[in-house]
Amino acid sequence: MSNVTILVDVQNVYYTTRDTYKRPFDYNAFWQQATEGRNVVKAIAYAIDRGDEKQRQFQNILRAIGFEVKLKPFIQRSDGSAKGDWDVGIAIDGIEYGKDSDTLILVSGDGDFALLASTLREKYNTKVEVYGVEALTAQSLIQAADDFIPVTEQLLLR
Repeated sequence: MSNVTILVDVQNVYYTTRDTYKRPFDYNAFWQQATEGRNVVKAIAYAIDRGDEKQRQFQNILRAIGFEVKLKPFIQRSDGSAKGDWDVGIAIDGIEYGKDSDTLILVSGDGDFALLASTLREKYNTKVEVYGVEALTAQSLIQAADDFIPVTEQLLLR
């Protein structure tokens, strides 16, 4: 049984599935597909904390599935723009946990993670699988991964 680490960029998945399919990502269906026949070493979902009850319930669902949930506060700037991404945290954890796993599964379409995928493959011989909405996933990330699994109807809530 191979060891797998799973890292999910919750904001990226939320917006890409909403914008493309008008439906949310099905974390249970994903977990079942991604972990079949594998030993999960670490599974982390990275999210932004806006402090509302609906989000807390969603985070509890993620925990019940098997994810550790890492939260960052939502920051609203005085100019009206917002800040709240986990790119650096995901990259650091990706190296930390991915180097000792057979496979790192990254759920994100963010091209910033192409360097993470390349580093894991070349330096640590870790296989990298990327799940993302195909039309909104950076080509650089798709090319840097060993496998790209498009998020389609089977991985969406009905």
